[in-house]
Amino acid sequence: MIAPDAPLDAYTPPEMSPWEGRVDAHQPRAALRWHQVVAPLDLDDAGARSPADTRGFALIGYRCDDGIARNLGRPGAVGGPASIRQRLANLPVGFSERVALLDAGDITVVDGPVERAQAALAAAVARIRAAGLFPMVLGGGHDLAYGHFLGAIAGRPGDERLGVLNFDAHLDLRPAEESANSGTSFWQVARECARTGRPFDYLCIGVQRSANTVALFTRARELGAQIVLAGDIAEHRLDEVRAVIDRFAARTGRLIVTLDADVMSSAFCPGVSSAQPLGLDPETVVRLLKHVLARGEVVGFDVAEVSPRFDFDDNTAKVAAIMVYAVVEMLIPDGERVLSG
Repeated sequence: MIAPDAPLDAYTPPEMSPWEGRVDAHQPRAALRWHQVVAPLDLDDAGARSPADTRGFALIGYRCDDGIARNLGRPGAVGGPASIRQRLANLPVGFSERVALLDAGDITVVDGPVERAQAALAAAVARIRAAGLFPMVLGGGHDLAYGHFLGAIAGRPGDERLGVLNFDAHLDLRPAEESANSGTSFWQVARECARTGRPFDYLCIGVQRSANTVALFTRARELGAQIVLAGDIAEHRLDEVRAVIDRFAARTGRLIVTLDADVMSSAFCPGVSSAQPLGLDPETVVRLLKHVLARGEVVGFDVAEVSPRFDFDDNTAKVAAIMVYAVVEMLIPDGERVLSG
């Protein structure tokens, strides 16, 4: 179990050079872009607190893709956090100065144990939550999801439920028999839940039959995981998927949402570890993501496996940035929105 005051490992404070972009000639709040309002947050500062009166969002990078290599995927997602930040920089500000947007730096583990990176991320997420901020993890291999989960439950009783909603082509339920990798995160979550007496509440949306073995589907069933297949998600069936989300959120209450970019078609997101030509379109994912945010008590969000090495015109990073933007826009308090006109 990660304590809320656990020491930080493999942590680098924010480096603000990615935050640059277009500046309009006239700068009322409604003309600003993210790079003009994002502020650094050093998690090594023991007194770090949200500077906002209403809501604060903290971005934390996960610069590790050793788990992808161990999983025989295509390494390259170590560059994901910087790539996503660069695509966030020019997005428009839709919130008042009472909403804080912060860059909390990076967890960086290269050629090291994935478990070290997961534990370091857990400590960082725990500090972000203790500071009264909403954590948004930028990855990096999808092994980050286990670190995100540990950070979200830090200091909380074992019988408190926390659901995990995963948008992913893969179930990522392979046992970590020798060491963790990008395909073991949710098996690790299930093991932690069993150890601490928590229910294992896991819903995976966008699963590809062709990307998971029969044994993985069997393990999901044995663990009580819920699955929505990519092939079952179509425009005329979105209401059914929303109903599944509603039932899941009603049962669990609190949620973390994790999004692997490979849930989307390689036509939109080529820069991933394991490209999916028949994946979902980003607009469908945004609609379902917004429904989750409106329905459940979401306490953290992450986006994983953005790999600039395989991207084309930064399309995958752009899509990931839009997902982050959608989360912020949905969670802004109504009274703190910047209105046009």
